Amino acid sequence: MRIPSTAPRTHTRPAPSQGTVRLPPLARPRRYVFLLLDRFTMMAFASAVEPLRLANQVSGQKLYDWKLASEDGQDVTCSNGVRMRVDMGLTEITRDDTVMVCGGIDVAEATTKPILNWLRREARRGAAVGGLCTGAWAVAKAGLLDGKRATIHWENQDSFSEDFEEVKLTKSVFVIDGNRLTTAGGTASIDLMLKLIARDHGEGLANTVADQLIYNSIRTDQDSQRLSIPTRIGVRHPKLAQVIARMETNIEEPISPARLAEEVGMSTRQLERLFRRYLNRSPKRYYMEIRLQKARNLLMQTEMSVINVALACGFASPSHFSKCYRAHYQTTPYRERGTSGGAAEEIEGDSVFDGIDFDDEDFE
Repeated sequence: MRIPSTAPRTHTRPAPSQGTVRLPPLARPRRYVFLLLDRFTMMAFASAVEPLRLANQVSGQKLYDWKLASEDGQDVTCSNGVRMRVDMGLTEITRDDTVMVCGGIDVAEATTKPILNWLRREARRGAAVGGLCTGAWAVAKAGLLDGKRATIHWENQDSFSEDFEEVKLTKSVFVIDGNRLTTAGGTASIDLMLKLIARDHGEGLANTVADQLIYNSIRTDQDSQRLSIPTRIGVRHPKLAQVIARMETNIEEPISPARLAEEVGMSTRQLERLFRRYLNRSPKRYYMEIRLQKARNLLMQTEMSVINVALACGFASPSHFSKCYRAHYQTTPYRERGTSGGAAEEIEGDSVFDGIDFDDEDFE
């Protein structure tokens, strides 16, 4: 499968009734260079290219041009297995170009030293640099997001914040901070490109492109990338949502159920009944599952030691962390990462707490 690397010229301009937007002629189109990392996400990439193509189509002129690049100039396979033909390797571009790093699975492995050096060089020469989906990790690794606001897919937020403390991470759909651009992935690329099209050529053209995409709810950089808690859990109970929000924002130092209940104006017993009724588990167990999910993300996406992962997720000791992790995921933290732990870790994982009680947990 091949996606054309340059925007096709239209033979005739569409009729006004089809959404044509009349614009003054341009001296030259604005160009984007999409750097495709190994196993990049197709959705985030396509959601960025299509608005540019449609902007050309509905305006009747070539407002935008784009090139596809890879580290060695060879075809790249995206996360769904489709191979993409590219136009160039890590060659010099102009300072007026915008680089968009398209990331996906195992972005740390795909972000090589030549890629980092190329991003730094082009940034020094004045090019704008952005990251789509996990591409933000590569941009941050190059040091180009230091002191900047940025975003990344919610699944990678925990590891990103641990790896890049100097970056001001947000949960926004997309972020534009000077000449640095980042998106949360997926269809968030559409929102970013519509914003850029509006900035370049006005809201009218951006809205027409959105109509062509059947995209009737354009998000801004003030919108959060995740669904609301009531939508995610399928329960619309304000106090339950409030408690879960507090849990999700207090992982390293867990809050006791008694204190959580007090904050929402109910007793501990009432909170217990609320969780049992709607989520079929106790507050402590639900909280534990949230913490273990973060721990798994850190184990899979960072080089943090198991001890530091345990501490970051609110576990007072590695042994308790190992027991809980084994009970929930049927493997030890070391085995999850594919490394060898100490003897104590292996013993704990193999012979202790095969049916751990998640409610038996101490809170601050």
